Amino acid sequence: MYRERKLQRHDPSTSSETNESEVASSSDTLSSSQNGLKTKTHFPFCLLPVDCQLYIFSFLSEVEKCTAALVCSNWSKLMRTPRLWRVADFMRLGAFISGMDGVLASFREFERWKEWVHQYAYHLASRGASLLVLRASFDLGDQRTKWADFLLQFLDRVHCGELRELELNWTLTHLEPLDLYPPESMAQICMAKTDQFNSFQTLFKQLTRTSPKLSRMKLPFDWSEHSVSLLTHFQHLSTLELNYFWVFKGVQPETMQKLTRSLPKLKTLILQILVPVKDLGVSYPLESKSLEFLDVSQSRGLVFNHLDLPSLKELRVKKTIRGIILNRRTRVALQTRWTCLYDLLKSGTPKLQVFNSHRLLPCWPTQSYLELSEVLLQSCYCIQHTDTWLL
Repeated sequence: MYRERKLQRHDPSTSSETNESEVASSSDTLSSSQNGLKTKTHFPFCLLPVDCQLYIFSFLSEVEKCTAALVCSNWSKLMRTPRLWRVADFMRLGAFISGMDGVLASFREFERWKEWVHQYAYHLASRGASLLVLRASFDLGDQRTKWADFLLQFLDRVHCGELRELELNWTLTHLEPLDLYPPESMAQICMAKTDQFNSFQTLFKQLTRTSPKLSRMKLPFDWSEHSVSLLTHFQHLSTLELNYFWVFKGVQPETMQKLTRSLPKLKTLILQILVPVKDLGVSYPLESKSLEFLDVSQSRGLVFNHLDLPSLKELRVKKTIRGIILNRRTRVALQTRWTCLYDLLKSGTPKLQVFNSHRLLPCWPTQSYLELSEVLLQSCYCIQHTDTWLL
């Protein structure tokens, strides 16, 4: 009896059956666990709160959002949520050859681009876009394409109450054939410039009502009293870049001073001012309690007579020789009226740390040194730092 039990215990067939049974059982367990794992890894996106779904969709590009809208009716409805459409960028697409200011194209390509612009505007308006960013480059004085009317209508059809960033070149259409319009006389050019800034002021006035929370702005500026008054309505501005409007358009010193005084949150200011020859000798005051970064390196003929910038940390300024030939007596009489930039910085910018990419030494307000003197030679118009018969 004991021997039989021992033989049964070591019977290979019995052992094989037992092993197969155990393996089968183990396999079933593993299969069921894998199925369970698959079930657990399935993410129930549709069960998320709507706000979470919208947050996830906000990372998609505009094309990807349009593609996602084709997945199902629920996603199609979500893709029409206004806060998913935050950017209106009319300066993209259609670029063939990049120029200095715009993009060169054939007349046919220009017509195709115009069609895209209107379709893009309709696409955003139909979704009730709630914009944070608006970028556009249209000649608002163009009476044929009527870009001014187009922009006004577009702003009426979308939500701009949360608009934070505006980049608007209202003097040039982003994509336009060079031979679209024949050359004009000076009188016609002056009339066109008048049409441009009149349309700009109308558009700008509307933005003061619809987009008071703008914090970043880049645009050409005509520096008229009315435009400056409108600009001071944007009390949340922290970054402002103003480019020149027309080479013959001057800037009044009092106007510049009024603007910088009236923007309490301004941190960054970039000015491109071309002082006309007729205003040679005019100098400008600049005052701001909040300004930390000032860049006037793209300006021409801009000379300061007073600086009150107690928070300024970085300054960029470049002296431009315009080739104006004066006799020595006239030049000296003119330059002696200009205050040395170094004296202005010592009294008006106590926290200045960087001057034209040069990090200042701690002793700079009390003692000049070689590197600082070299920077001043490149930036100051006073008679001490400009020893030339050209201005």
